[in-house]
Amino acid sequence: MSSDDDGLTGRGRVTVFAMFGTVFGYATHHLDERRIGDVAVIGPLTPGVEWPRLWQMARSCGRPTAKDTELAQWILTQATRAFVCGSDRIAHFPDRGWKLEPGGKRVSFETTYANRDQLRTGNLTVEGLTPDHTAERPTLYTA
Repeated sequence: MSSDDDGLTGRGRVTVFAMFGTVFGYATHHLDERRIGDVAVIGPLTPGVEWPRLWQMARSCGRPTAKDTELAQWILTQATRAFVCGSDRIAHFPDRGWKLEPGGKRVSFETTYANRDQLRTGNLTVEGLTPDHTAERPTLYTA
């Protein structure tokens, strides 16, 4: 795990999903043209929500003794669930530009997890989203 001072931009598949009322984006960044060493990029899209909220959710829902790697796996599992199963998915875009702002958090997995070598979280923006896409959702649960 390390703090990440560099931002990241990309273009590709983006899944927009809600979790505990907050809307998040999930994109994939490929480290090279071979598409080996994929990075999961996840961040909040709801206005006024900052990236540490995602880690607070993981901490609230995870084991009390969980380390950052386990929390990162929980975060990636929630995004993968939205992408694969459609759980709480708001939208899916096969080709959309996105930007992860500098200053987020990066966790590298010891072995590939959910086809990803690392997770990068931070404040995320996605091209072409409407206020309906990013508005906070009603929820019965809090995290």
